[in-house]
Amino acid sequence: MFLSPDRVELEERSLARARSPVQAKSFTESITSAFPQYLLATASLSKHWQVWLVSLFLVSVPVFFEAPLVRSAPWFSLICTVGWLAIAKHLQESPKSKLWGSLIWGFSLTWLCGSLYWGWLRWEPAYHVPVEALALPWAIWATRHDSHRVGGWFYIGSLIGTSITDLYFYIAHLFPHWQALMQVEANVSLAQPILKSALNLVETPWGMTWACILAALLLIAGNRAMRSPDFGYWAFGGAVLGTIFVDLLFFSVAILG
Repeated sequence: MFLSPDRVELEERSLARARSPVQAKSFTESITSAFPQYLLATASLSKHWQVWLVSLFLVSVPVFFEAPLVRSAPWFSLICTVGWLAIAKHLQESPKSKLWGSLIWGFSLTWLCGSLYWGWLRWEPAYHVPVEALALPWAIWATRHDSHRVGGWFYIGSLIGTSITDLYFYIAHLFPHWQALMQVEANVSLAQPILKSALNLVETPWGMTWACILAALLLIAGNRAMRSPDFGYWAFGGAVLGTIFVDLLFFSVAILG
């Protein structure tokens, strides 16, 4: 009825050998199952950065393309909004591209508001943010619907960036320079002294301090948004941080001019 120590040891070794393939198989299966999940996580992270980069690019599009177009052909620029909406709808019809369709939809809202302001009201800086915010109700609606969520957050991020920039123009007393520049925008020789005068205000301790404070706010907002796995927040972060890029671009133009 009692087993000898040698027999017990022999049975324990037999059981260990019997369990070892099971353990090895389980370990192999766990590695195999984890590998596709790693690839999926990497692909998802890559897509987040794609959304961020495209959002940053779309914020800079009005500077390079819409601004020259709206000055020479404001009605054509306004009509282009229909084209952007058509592209957005086409992209949203496919599950693979609906994310980009939502982003283009949000961009079309910024294009519409930008065309209205820069086409007919660009001489009045006080009207800038109110006109740019005309589509805000649609953007708020969009954040509550998955089909347009990314575009809604992109528009809100772009609007916040614009508001912060205009706040700086107000604090630094640059609105008169804005108005003067819009009056002589076609004449480079007349624009240069205005830009130089505005740059002198920016380079004062008051101007530099507020530039750092407001830029820090944009950086914090963009960074916090990018901590979320939500694509909409990454579009928001790209739009907010893209504002800093555009502002630095204008600052560089003023220095070189």
